[in-house]
Amino acid sequence: MAAEWQGMGAAELGRGIEAGRICPLALTEMFLDAAENHPHGGRIYARLMRRQALDAAVGARGRARSGLRRGPLDGVPVSWKDLFDTAGVATEAGSALLKGRVPARDALVIERLAAAGLPPLGKTHMTELAFSGLGLNPVTATPPWRHDPGHVPGGSSSGAGASVALGLAPLAIGSDTGGSVRVPAAWNDLVGLKTSAGRIPLAGAVPLAARFDTIGPLARTVEDAALAFALLDGSPAPDLRGASLQGCRFLVLETVAMEALEETPARGFETALEALARAGAVIERGAVPPVAEALALSGALYAPECYGTWAEAIEARPEVMFPPVLARFRSGREAAAHDYVAAWLRLDALRMAYGAAVAGYDAVLLPSVPIMPPSIAAVEADHALFAERNLMCLRNTRIANLMGLCALTLPSGTPGAGISLMAPPMNEARLLRLGAAAEAALAA
Repeated sequence: MAAEWQGMGAAELGRGIEAGRICPLALTEMFLDAAENHPHGGRIYARLMRRQALDAAVGARGRARSGLRRGPLDGVPVSWKDLFDTAGVATEAGSALLKGRVPARDALVIERLAAAGLPPLGKTHMTELAFSGLGLNPVTATPPWRHDPGHVPGGSSSGAGASVALGLAPLAIGSDTGGSVRVPAAWNDLVGLKTSAGRIPLAGAVPLAARFDTIGPLARTVEDAALAFALLDGSPAPDLRGASLQGCRFLVLETVAMEALEETPARGFETALEALARAGAVIERGAVPPVAEALALSGALYAPECYGTWAEAIEARPEVMFPPVLARFRSGREAAAHDYVAAWLRLDALRMAYGAAVAGYDAVLLPSVPIMPPSIAAVEADHALFAERNLMCLRNTRIANLMGLCALTLPSGTPGAGISLMAPPMNEARLLRLGAAAEAALAA
């Protein structure tokens, strides 16, 4: 039974609990034991929360027996990226700078999922302070890629992705500032949702760049992601019933996003497009010039904000950081305030131009990540390679953050390659409905 549960999605497990076929306590114990006994469990979980998880599972069991479940995911365990504060449990954001940091209260999103009855399995490893997309972290641990443990898994929500991909959690919560949910989701054949900036409250989440930081789920299915999104957002679950691609208009973004694709992501994307077209979608291709200019501005936006957020802590002990991540932060310290303000003013104009250019489409499509995961040994040993591969893996995902969009990555059907759908801000329910229809088409 344990092996069967490990392969099931969160919604499916919830239905099993509702029907009385699955005991929440037994389910939670199974995932905790699986994490403790997995050969790479220590590379995935920074710390388990056994007592808290079992206490929550006991409550969920009682509600299930009494017919008083709080919702479809009541009793379904979840893993948390190690930048969400947990009362009395260390939250270190993958950094030696925060070693031993123990918050006094839970992050707001943790409170919301706890109130919905989801047992917290534990805190998953991540890249240092969330400022890398590869998932490499020599300071704490580098989780394994599902297809080869010798390769990086994608980050910065690296352990979050690995926990779901390797059956050590049915659902994970991560953050996405430039692709940190979508890169590990894409490389690990998962569904990953980047929510709109400002949609889900960041209270109690360790910051990186507050104007870009977002919170979102990594899951096995769009249904799972939709149910998790509703809990994080405090809103009704999106209605996915009857979702169809018939007559939907999609734009394949040919500006920058299709350049220098490696063979596997390119093949996966084109195969996925064919499946969407067979399901009735109208697919067009075109350039959207504001995207290229926005990407060129990104260095003037991200690095100064990230360094400004962390400069005091970094410069007190720079020697404890992985040098390429330290260099990435420090690249923002010489930025002039007027250049930063001017870059934001220009980005606001580019966002308006982008919105006007794509207004006639239901979603914009692009390969989630243009490259495949490099080996851990290669990027750990060669810092120039780390910097180059890191920027490349985040190139496509960063478009949604810069343009202020919500975005969803789905498995393309080609292992390690994802296809992303981008929609206007605050349109998550519509995006998830499109995603459910696309998911069905890709599985056909």
